[in-house]
Amino acid sequence: MDKALSPIGLKLRSVASIVFLIAIWEIAARAKAAPPILLPPFSLVAVQLWQSIADGTLFVDLGISLMRAFAGLALAGAAGVLFGMMMAHSRAMNWLLDPIIALGFPSPKIAFLPVFVLWFGIESTSKILLVAFACIFPVVIGTYSAARAVNRIFFWSASSLGTGNRRMLWKITLPACLPRVFATLRIALPVALITTFTAEMVAGGGGMGATLVYSQRFFESPVVFAYILVMLGIGLALDAGMTALLQRWLVWAG
Repeated sequence: MDKALSPIGLKLRSVASIVFLIAIWEIAARAKAAPPILLPPFSLVAVQLWQSIADGTLFVDLGISLMRAFAGLALAGAAGVLFGMMMAHSRAMNWLLDPIIALGFPSPKIAFLPVFVLWFGIESTSKILLVAFACIFPVVIGTYSAARAVNRIFFWSASSLGTGNRRMLWKITLPACLPRVFATLRIALPVALITTFTAEMVAGGGGMGATLVYSQRFFESPVVFAYILVMLGIGLALDAGMTALLQRWLVWAG
């Protein structure tokens, strides 16, 4: 049924769904379906959100959280792409790193937060490194799979022209892997946000998660719901931005 709708129709349907959900929320809260401390009206949450924007606290918290998430994702992207390509081109590196990847990928990364706090403190460093630790495994796996899928004819042709292994890595493998690497980074982006917010909720140190938990402890429900809405919105906006970036920079990849 989605194919029968125009792009404008799809957007209108999405807006209508959100408005319907907000209306149900407002009606249920006003009808006292749950205590106000558990479910404040959307109108009250919207007022609180505007106040947080007006006094600047929201931008400070959001800036801290996004800095941590982006810094950790950048570290994971740089290291993950490098390790993934090395594993694809070197049997020794594959033999060395594959057991580590297999062990670390399914592990619950947030369980390592006490260790990172113990080693690197409660401020941004521990959270950035935890985000990098959480995101590096899918990036390595995605890059490795992409590098292994590159057509062998490209390597044979470059080798016949005298291209060395190191130059072949950067001139052939990396460009051919870029579409799937970007797709992997798009998957890792929400992981970075979730890890950042969760680490802030547990360990404090400022940011969206720390303020949300602080407000919850003092039963400031409008603040809690306002920050949850911002978290949902920022995740949606960043995913849309990543998709637009992919379509603009990698249009040659189809």
